[in-house]
Amino acid sequence: MHDLLVVGAGPYGLSVAAHAAAAGLGPRVFGRPMASWRDHMPRGMFLKSEPWASDLSDPAGRLRLERYCAELGTPARHGTPIPVETFAAYGQWFARHAVPGVDERTITRIAARPGGFEAMTDDGERVAARAVVLAVGVLPFVEIPPVLRPLDPALVSHSSHHADLDRFRGRDVTVVGGGQAALETAALLAEQGTRVRVLARADRLRWNDVPPPLDRPRTRALRAPHSGLGCGWRNWFYAERQGLYRRLPGTTRSRIAATALGPAGAWWIRDRVEGAVEVLTSHRVTAARPVPGGVRLELDAGAGRPSWSLETEHVIAATGFRATRDRLALLSPGLRADLATTPDGAPVVDHAFETTYPGLFLAGLITAPAFGPSMRFVHGATFTARTLLRGVRRHLRGSRPGGAVHVPVDRDLRGGVGVAGPA
Repeated sequence: MHDLLVVGAGPYGLSVAAHAAAAGLGPRVFGRPMASWRDHMPRGMFLKSEPWASDLSDPAGRLRLERYCAELGTPARHGTPIPVETFAAYGQWFARHAVPGVDERTITRIAARPGGFEAMTDDGERVAARAVVLAVGVLPFVEIPPVLRPLDPALVSHSSHHADLDRFRGRDVTVVGGGQAALETAALLAEQGTRVRVLARADRLRWNDVPPPLDRPRTRALRAPHSGLGCGWRNWFYAERQGLYRRLPGTTRSRIAATALGPAGAWWIRDRVEGAVEVLTSHRVTAARPVPGGVRLELDAGAGRPSWSLETEHVIAATGFRATRDRLALLSPGLRADLATTPDGAPVVDHAFETTYPGLFLAGLITAPAFGPSMRFVHGATFTARTLLRGVRRHLRGSRPGGAVHVPVDRDLRGGVGVAGPA
């Protein structure tokens, strides 16, 4: 039985695995390194975060994006966005150096078993582990507005569904959303000759400011310090004090999770959108139905203006992600049901990212309700890896022989009765 199974090989999974490997835990890691970055983002996209805030985490801090870019001869500079392709290649490079032996098979099911957990791969192998870290990224949590969900995928897709946008050349596409994914997708579509418009519920588009230089007068730096999530003391708190953030009242955390760092476009995409893409603000889709050649959208323009409709060949919903317990489909039903949740449906995690089910840890977006907005960005991987590893080691000490723990029965294992916790 392995001490630790890490499911997912994106920035969070690789960072956790790097820290675990350096600690001598010998983690078993499953997933294609940087798969979502390689397969679900169109060519031509860039990271929104600064290069120095986009490092994966190894204990020694040697495998930074800056070092990788220097080896390529393309230094990572503050204020210069990094292409997604470069970042994906950096993650693969990181994996080769810090987490050799990543198993690229997919884990399809995880259930409880005596002494820990049993995972099943897509080709039928069973893997046992005392502790599991789920670092499944964002793709299980794709959110498409309910009004659009009944439509055929040929007519409606999510912005994360596209490795490239070539299929939309010369067509008419409507992008729903007002954040970076919507605006950058629209810009790329317009630049390849697609007729594209953006529908946003907000009354105007919002744009991030051009970042000030890293080196600036001390008084200015004190007024608005740099952080991995942008300038300002509030962003600094979200980026650098995740442990303190978790101690805020639950209602406060829920409010911040719903409002902080809301939809906005990066400063460097603005001139590629304004004047190039039709933008309809204060618009909400109230109904959608297929018509010959595409989709008819019924729109509420707000402010007492009359409703109207438009026809388009395809709708791309750049409407983000909703990370809830019920979308962790690879967990067996019994194991999933044993996870306590917040009022918003996200699994509860403790100060070390452990769920209410002993030995099951979470990393990434799904922990944002507990640890704040930095969990939505690569920048949160360092805090997560360091903190989570302490929780794993604590759990492993308690789950060894002599550390008896009560375990309820879980009947979700194929071929017999398992248990719902470590023995």
